[in-house]
Amino acid sequence: MAKKFQGFGGGANMQQMIRQAQKMQQEMARVTEELENLEVSASAGGGMVTATVSGKKELKALEINPEAVDPDDVEMLQDLVIAAVNEAMRQVDEKSQQEMGKVTGGMNLPGMF
Repeated sequence: MAKKFQGFGGGANMQQMIRQAQKMQQEMARVTEELENLEVSASAGGGMVTATVSGKKELKALEINPEAVDPDDVEMLQDLVIAAVNEAMRQVDEKSQQEMGKVTGGMNLPGMF
């Protein structure tokens, strides 16, 4: 007499795994929404330039101290702007990874964030 195939560990375990996956998906959606509303500011040049970036990685604000504006050294100002924006973007990435890591238990899920 042939045995009936019961799948991966029985129906009850599969239902529990599905519920856990659905819960994780809902939690990830909630965290994603929170992260999109996040704003991170970073400075360069001792506060001469400050960039504010959203969780969607959009530059929201750029503050430049008038003392940083030297017509003879525009390159320095450009470097400060780039440094401030890049640092704000890095902080958004770091915060996103931290918050999603809390939801996924540290599992790396490609394409999720």
